[in-house]
Amino acid sequence: MTKDRGLLIVFSGPSGVGKGTVRAKIFEGKNDFSYSVSMTTRAQRPGEVDGKDYFFRTREQFEEKIRAGLMLEYAEYVGNYYGTPLEYVNETLDAGKDVFLEIEVQGALQVKEKVPDAVFVFLAPPDLRELRDRLTRRGTDSAEAIEGRLVKAREEISLMKDYDYVVVNDEVEKAAELVKKIIAAEHTRVERVVEKYREIFEKEEVTLL
Repeated sequence: MTKDRGLLIVFSGPSGVGKGTVRAKIFEGKNDFSYSVSMTTRAQRPGEVDGKDYFFRTREQFEEKIRAGLMLEYAEYVGNYYGTPLEYVNETLDAGKDVFLEIEVQGALQVKEKVPDAVFVFLAPPDLRELRDRLTRRGTDSAEAIEGRLVKAREEISLMKDYDYVVVNDEVEKAAELVKKIIAAEHTRVERVVEKYREIFEKEEVTLL
């Protein structure tokens, strides 16, 4: 029997919704996911580690990757590029391991065109007031930048219709558990397992003959 290809899980939502925090909770303890580190041209924040939180690259380096066709997806968001290196994702999926992408909404829609059988999960805030408070508490943006992110968040929330699931991040632990349950359920979808049994039946028929 051929080894099952891993599942591509695409996790996104507006800036400030808590994607990184929920993702970290999902990855606590034992799990079967491989986290794909994104690449970005934005400045490295205090405490962030290159190659762990993001691959931090210059704009010129990022655009060279784009020209070479080495990005699964990429998007320009608030003046910076964000994207997913292609080679790592394909190698990991082919090895039968799930790949978890935490990416921007624009990038997620690009992935949907290329990998329609991926699982798309949108992390949403309880409301925009709470989102504003989270962005303010983060303390990394000016008031003007926060307003820009809120305008963008409205646009992104309107695109949740293009996702498979929406998880509201009102409590981090609850949101993380729900995402893990969604992934477990997706592994049992008929269209994901029927080919495996078709192979089994074909081999049994050959043996019986």
